Amino acid sequence: MSRPDIILIAGPTASGKSALALELAQKVGAVIVNADSMQVYRDLRIVTARPSVEEERRAPHRLYGHIDAAENFSVGRWAEEAAAALNETQRTARAAIVVGGTGLYFSTLTQGLAAVPPIPAAIREEVRARLQSDGVAALHSELKWRDPAMAARLMPGDRARITRALEVVLATGRSLLDWHGENTPARIDTARAAKVFLAPERDALLRRIDARFEAMMAAGALEEVRALAARGLNPELPAMKAHGVPWLVRHLSGEIPLDQAVTEAKRDTRQYTKRQATWFRNQLPEFEWVEPARAREAVEAQLRAMPQ
Repeated sequence: MSRPDIILIAGPTASGKSALALELAQKVGAVIVNADSMQVYRDLRIVTARPSVEEERRAPHRLYGHIDAAENFSVGRWAEEAAAALNETQRTARAAIVVGGTGLYFSTLTQGLAAVPPIPAAIREEVRARLQSDGVAALHSELKWRDPAMAARLMPGDRARITRALEVVLATGRSLLDWHGENTPARIDTARAAKVFLAPERDALLRRIDARFEAMMAAGALEEVRALAARGLNPELPAMKAHGVPWLVRHLSGEIPLDQAVTEAKRDTRQYTKRQATWFRNQLPEFEWVEPARAREAVEAQLRAMPQ
């Protein structure tokens, strides 16, 4: 190839993204770059289905398990680190495969990111303390009068986005919508990247989700979460809200039996995959939706069609 290829592989949880990325990486000697917001945390290899140590030996992996669970890892920081990883692959003439299920990571990479200044720690802590004490409805009500246009775009129960929007307007005096008009640039030219979204048949995906969570439990997910819970971290931290973690923490604290925790964790994951599909369909329509069995063929066809 005359230039290193970039391949973007997205899809819902348990759709086979990591396996496809590893297969392609071994074929073309590519570097795999993580685009999953939970797989960045080193504390949670099992429960986030991070690639195993053996899989990491089979191809270079970047941005996996390098962040402590006590940190609130931002999309802006991911974008900077992903750009650096991609620049490295270009310098060394290696292909790069960006893989994950976090839609905002992919849109930041391909479309840019709103250039919001850092939120002062005091404001962030105050808003999140109020979320804990007063609930998301109270924060949404405040957002309605401070930033009615942004509040109208958010679901009343969307804790993460409501908290973020309120933090921004309190810290800057401006709506997050205003900042969206001042984006940092995209990090890659999407016209020169293969882009696929793995779309398994729904019933098959649900079976995979259930089977994978059972396999996680057998591999030690409960002990992994026990070690995380023992750290006494803020429950609002992203790592503490990874799929399965809140329910297993409730089991470990004696609130619910293990079978209920497992059932609820599976249910949450199934619901999340619906939101992932909706987000990608609306926000990143340029991705080709493919069945997992023909994803490699679709990637290779896109690469062949690109000007060299």
